[in-house]
Amino acid sequence: MRIIPRTMCTQHPDYATVPQWVTNDFIKGDDEVYEAYMNYSIYDCQETMWDFEGKDVDIYVVRKLLENYGGFFINKVLGEDIFLTYRLPNPNVEASDRKVYAEALETIPMAYDLARVFYGKPVKAIFEVIYPLTSSSRDLIITLRYYERVVAGKCRVELDEGVKVADVIGEVEPKTIEVIPLIEDMDSLLRVDSIIEGYVKAVKPQYIRVFIARSDPAMNYGLIPAVLLAKIALSRAYTAGNALGVGVYPIIGVGPTPFRGNFNPRNVNNVLREYPGVYTFTVQSAFRYDYPVDNAKEAINTVNNSKPTEPLILSKHEEELALTVIRQYVDRYQAEVEGLANVINYVAQLLPPRRTRRLHIGLFGYGRGFRGITLPRAIAFVGALYSIGIPPELLGLATLLKLNEKQWGVLEGNYVNLWRDLSDAAQYICLECIQQLPIMKNELRVDEETISMVLEDVKAIDELGVKVPSPGFEQRKHALLTKLFLESASNGYINDAREYLLEMAKVRRGVG
Repeated sequence: MRIIPRTMCTQHPDYATVPQWVTNDFIKGDDEVYEAYMNYSIYDCQETMWDFEGKDVDIYVVRKLLENYGGFFINKVLGEDIFLTYRLPNPNVEASDRKVYAEALETIPMAYDLARVFYGKPVKAIFEVIYPLTSSSRDLIITLRYYERVVAGKCRVELDEGVKVADVIGEVEPKTIEVIPLIEDMDSLLRVDSIIEGYVKAVKPQYIRVFIARSDPAMNYGLIPAVLLAKIALSRAYTAGNALGVGVYPIIGVGPTPFRGNFNPRNVNNVLREYPGVYTFTVQSAFRYDYPVDNAKEAINTVNNSKPTEPLILSKHEEELALTVIRQYVDRYQAEVEGLANVINYVAQLLPPRRTRRLHIGLFGYGRGFRGITLPRAIAFVGALYSIGIPPELLGLATLLKLNEKQWGVLEGNYVNLWRDLSDAAQYICLECIQQLPIMKNELRVDEETISMVLEDVKAIDELGVKVPSPGFEQRKHALLTKLFLESASNGYINDAREYLLEMAKVRRGVG
């Protein structure tokens, strides 16, 4: 059996502090190649996600890694000891990137040829791809068949009498790849078992890696629904794998703030306890760059050296109770987000860009959102709300006051770090700032009805008994910067406003 990585470094643009080796204010081009090398050599990450989704990407990454850092890679075999995994664009969603989807798959044989020459033996340098916004097994099957029949299969195409494509470009290896579903919306998370079943029956793999999103579900449905959906999906994934006789190795997409997973160097052990059965945790950019290198490396090694614990399998009754909590929560949460959408979008555009991403507006922009609203990506969504004194973890929280005893039992039994996450987030509430929003100018103004709901959520922090530490220096500084930001933005001092946003992100150790 191959090594299943415990840590996957990603290219999420969530870091506030620019690393010293970056040549600009954001990471792009050859910086990303060097970053991949750093992921392995400095941070000891076992896998790097090479992201083709929504951004420009270097298709010659394997050539550059082996040529520029051969002394490292000769001892760490790419594709055997450490891994480079593509995230493709979804051709059904990002129409302008359909050819990028094809281009990414076409580079896999090139990586194989380069690795074979470098190592002096056949090596599948890249053999896995992540398919985002997976909604059915057909997404995975079509991607696999495209690779097998179009990319590898073209070798058999006859160009002229007695001359086939293989005679011109050589044989194409590998002949097949593995496809990882990245599951991001509620309906698909609840159908993860059927997605696995359809793929396994068609392809008959020995195992399957399943990528469970945390950020987009949180943005779409709220913090607590996102955690409960992840738990249900993990339970159903393992149940399906056991029934089909295949290994299931989940990945969880956790970020640095409680809303996106609370996975940072100070909290790794809690997150390991939160997600039993998960094999791979995403180590996003803020984890690596907004903390001292030694702290980040030590935390990554903690995860690498840990062993996955037994998954938690929910009964049908527990699942139904969890779903009642989710449905109640979503209604209130989405109503509040609708009321805050304008200010979120305005603040998000002022946040510091950290990757050369093209416009991508997440599930809300794909016709899967609610009430017709459009929002930025999850990182900017979170950063915008923190920056106006409303931690997004807060939204919808008053719903919990209406739960019955059984619902509380399933919530606390399945969200291990509930009270810690709420406590961590609540330290960044700026009550004075929230109360000012209805009288702010232009894009910063929020209607009274929405603010009334947010204030009910603030009150719920006390009524639920969440233990919030007395504000320390960092929290007081963040509150002051929030006030200064609102004052600057309201009066048109946009450059000052941008500076305050950056300083707040540094205090939080992450944009969002």
